[in-house]
Order: sequence, then structure tokens, then C-alpha cells
Amino acid sequence: MPNVFGTPHKGAEHATQGGDPAESPGTSRFGNHEQVVFCQDEASGLRAIIAIYSTALGPSLGGTRFFPYASEDEALTDVLNLSRGMAYKTALAGLDLGGGKAVIIGDPSVDKNEAMLRAYGRFVQSLNGRYYTACDVGTFSEDMDVIARESTYVTGRTVAHGGAGDSSILTAFGVFQGMRAAAETVWGHPTLRGRRVGVEGVGKVGHRLVEHLIKDGADVVICDVSEAAVERVRAAHPEVEVVADTDAIVRTDLDVYAPCALGGSLNDDTVPALKAKVVCGAANNQLAHTGVEKSLADRDVLYAPDYVVNSGGVIQVADEIGGFNFDRAKARATGIYDTTRKIFALADDEGVPPAVAADRLAERRMTEVGRLRTILL
Repeated sequence: MPNVFGTPHKGAEHATQGGDPAESPGTSRFGNHEQVVFCQDEASGLRAIIAIYSTALGPSLGGTRFFPYASEDEALTDVLNLSRGMAYKTALAGLDLGGGKAVIIGDPSVDKNEAMLRAYGRFVQSLNGRYYTACDVGTFSEDMDVIARESTYVTGRTVAHGGAGDSSILTAFGVFQGMRAAAETVWGHPTLRGRRVGVEGVGKVGHRLVEHLIKDGADVVICDVSEAAVERVRAAHPEVEVVADTDAIVRTDLDVYAPCALGGSLNDDTVPALKAKVVCGAANNQLAHTGVEKSLADRDVLYAPDYVVNSGGVIQVADEIGGFNFDRAKARATGIYDTTRKIFALADDEGVPPAVAADRLAERRMTEVGRLRTILL
């Protein structure tokens, strides 16, 4: 099976690992990534990219996103950003795992098939444990079961196959813990009772977050591009308010804005319009570009870094690697509350936005613990 598609990326056709980027034309695009793999199986229609940002703390772990990207370049940009975020996420979750991510280009409702998933599994297997895959947007535990027929480096599997099942359970739980920490920092109490929370995106994670918020006594406003997703929430909680879209929800009078759809929702247009005092949600890569974190801080908006508060899912699937125990995984995810508080305190002490403080804390752990690998056993 060929392993390159589209326009060749010289120096990264199979891997860009270590060495001086100047030695391989084109590798500067990949930043500090250890390895980027382009995968193609023409017969099944597979076109995928696997990106490994770091294995300093252990094998990289990250989900496989199945999405109809407009171009290969768009898919590459997404997987590079997502894999970097996973490295920082696993570091701050206290896991002995690195960060990676994969994307499959296509419409999962049309293009997904058994042969494609199994072909993808063989590419994952070819990395010999440097990358563990799991679920993400467009993929589910049942898909992981199919991929696992060709690879031993798969987590996030169904309960019937010894897995943890739906990782959105602890993802939503962890975001709620981070939101409690933010509420305590801003209003003095770790509860959302009486607060108005806007949840953008009520899919796999968002609808579970709504459950936690309603139970805690919050007033909830929602939006989603899927009418079916909105109706599912309204059927369970007719008291929730529904607004049209992202533009409407950021302009609504909110205490907390929770982005739980795709990334980039915090940008030069939405931040000035934002009325909430806290941003805390499940979406990855919420900041559209560097500098947005400062814009939020300048407007006195407390931002809970996404890769900190949404780490419950990776905690859940990581626990599966050694034999899943839900209570143990949930106990670790409960620690997201303390980690978020620690980051807010560090940001205050160092006079930097929380996103900067979180980066520093993650980088410190990757450096300090990763250094131990140099000690010969």
C-alpha cells in the first residue's frame, strides 16, 4: 500500500523524526513534531495523516478524527495542531503518555467502510506502539473494534470487547470539574448554581455537560448546527434556552461560555462580542491564533485552557490500556478541578494568561520527566 497521497511532502513521506529540520526540505512545516505519516490505500478510499508530536513521556495517544476536510493542507494543519494539544493534555493529566493525533479525510456518513478502517489499522500497527489511537469526531468505539482487528495499539473500544466505551462520559465530567474551578476563582464558590451557561455544541460531549450543569442548578443556553442534537437536549430538559448559532450565543448575556463544537471559536470577532466572564468548554484548539489568550485576559475573561479541562476523555481511554476500571479513571478525572485551580494560581503569580501558565507547566513536566529516559536501564 502506498503511504503518500496528494502533493508529496519532501522529507516527511513516511516520517520526520529527530535531526535538523534543515536537513530535510519541507520539514519546517511540522514544527517540533517527531513524526508525520501520510497514509493511503486507494482501493478502500483511505487517505489519512498520523502526527506524533512527542513521546517524551511515553507512547503517543490521540483520537482519529474522520472529517470531510476541504483539502489535504487543511487536514494537515488540523492534525498538527491537535497532536500538539494532545501532548500538553496528557502531560497535565499526569499520564505517562505522549501526544499524537490522526485524521481521515472524508465524510464518515458516506465514505467509512470496514476495509478503510482495517487499512488504517495496519498503518497504526506499522508504527510499533509509538501511537495509540482512539475515538474522535466522526469515529466511535465500534470503529475502534474494527481497527483493532489489524492493530494492537487501539483504545476507546466497546465494553463488549473489553474497552471503556464512550469517552465522552469523562470528557464532560472533566469539563464540569474545570468549570467548577473557574467558578470558584471568579465568584468564590465551586458551583454553577444560579449561573447562566452557554453550551455551543450539544453532541457527544456537550449534551452530557448540559446534564451536569442542570443537576448543579445552572441556567443553560444551547446551540448546535444539528437540529436533532438540539431536540435531544430539549426533550430531556425543556427548560433550556435555544439560540440560533455561535454568533448569537457569544452575544447572549452569559456567565460562562462553553465551546463544545469544533475549534477556533475564540477569534478576533467573537472575543470582543463575548459577554461571559468565564470560558470553559470541551472543544479542542479553541483559540483561533496566538494572542487570543491575551485578548481574553485584557477583557478580564477567565479562560480555562481547553486541553486541561477536556482531558477526562484521554484519561478514560488511557486507563483502558492497562485494563479499564471506571472508578479509577473517574477519580483521576476528578483531579482536573485541582489542576485547573493550580493553573489559575500560577497564572496569577506569574502575571500571564492561564493558557501560558498551562503551557509552561506541561513543558516543565515533559522536560523533567522526559529527561529520565536518558538514564540507561
